[in-house]
Amino acid sequence: MSGIVITENSGVNDSFFGKCQGPVRMLIEKRGKAYEQKSAIKNLFFMTKSKGALDRYTSVTGTKGFEATGENGAYPVDSMREGYPRIIENITWKNSLTISREMADDSEAMDFQKKPEEFISGYYATREKFGAALFGAAISGKHSATYAKATVSALAADGKTLFHQKHKPLVSGDEQSNIFTDAFSVDALGALECEMQNFRGDNNDILDVAPDTILIPNIYSLKREVFAAVGADKDPTTANNGFNYQFGRWNIIVWNYLNQFITAGTRPWILLDSNYNNLYGGAVWQDRTELEVKSTIDDNTDANVWRGYARFNAGFVDWRFAALGGAAAGSTLL
Repeated sequence: MSGIVITENSGVNDSFFGKCQGPVRMLIEKRGKAYEQKSAIKNLFFMTKSKGALDRYTSVTGTKGFEATGENGAYPVDSMREGYPRIIENITWKNSLTISREMADDSEAMDFQKKPEEFISGYYATREKFGAALFGAAISGKHSATYAKATVSALAADGKTLFHQKHKPLVSGDEQSNIFTDAFSVDALGALECEMQNFRGDNNDILDVAPDTILIPNIYSLKREVFAAVGADKDPTTANNGFNYQFGRWNIIVWNYLNQFITAGTRPWILLDSNYNNLYGGAVWQDRTELEVKSTIDDNTDANVWRGYARFNAGFVDWRFAALGGAAAGSTLL
C-alpha cells in the first residue's frame, strides 16, 4: 500500500467537529505510515496491486536448456508450459466509528483523537491477523483460514495444503515434501536449508531456491534458540567454538500475531526464500482498493461518523518458497 485516501463531507467543516478534522486527518495518515513500516506481511507476502474483482496466478515450467549440436547443427526445439493456476478473489472490508457530539463536547482534544487512532490501528491489525490466520491454517494443515467473517483457501496452487509431504510436480519428477517434524536446532536449520535448495520444479529441474528468512511465533524458548543458533560467529554446539556458518545469513521475523493461530504448546518454525517468493509468487497479497476513510455528519444525531473501506485478499500459489519445521506430522530431516 502507498497511503490512505481520506475524504471529508462538506458539512463536516461547517460543524462543531470542523476544527478537529485537520489534526485527526494528520494523525490517521501518520499512524498509517507507522503501521505500514512495522508490518510483517510485507516481508512474508509478495505484495501486488490487484487488477479487478479477482486475479489469476500461475507459474511457467522450466526449459530443458541448451544442447550440443555440432557444426551447422539444427536448433533443438524447447518448450515451456503453464504451471498450476490459482485464482484469488478480492474481499471487501469495512468498519465505522461514531463520535457523538456529547463526547466531543466533554472530551479533551487528545481523547477525541484517540478514537480515530484506534480505528486506523484496528485496520492494520486486521491485515496482520488475516495474514497470520493464513499462515496459521497452513501450519495446522487446514484447507482454509477464517478470520473476521472471511473464509479463504489456505491451499497452494497444486491443490495440496501449503505444507505437505506429497507435492506432485505437474509434468515429471517425484513427489516432494516441505513439512518436517524436526524441532529447531542448528543441525535442523542446516538440513532444512539444504532440503529447500534441492527443491525441483514441475519439469523436475533444480530451482534457485535459497532460503533467507526464519519465521517463528513469539515463543520465548524458540526465540532464544533461533537467535543463539544464528546470532554469533562461533559454533554454539562445539566446546572449541568452531566457525558458525549460519551467522549473519538470516532475516528473523518473530510474529506475535501468529501465536493465536497455532496449536498451543507447539513450536513451529518456517524457512522462506523472499526472492523466490517475489519472483514466482509463493504467498501473494493483493490490494485492490487501498484504505479509504470518509468523515461525515449524521444529520439525525449530529454525530461525526468515520467510515473505512478497503478491498484485499491473500493466498498461496507456489509452495516452494517455504518449508515448515516442528510440525506434528511430516517428513524427517535428521
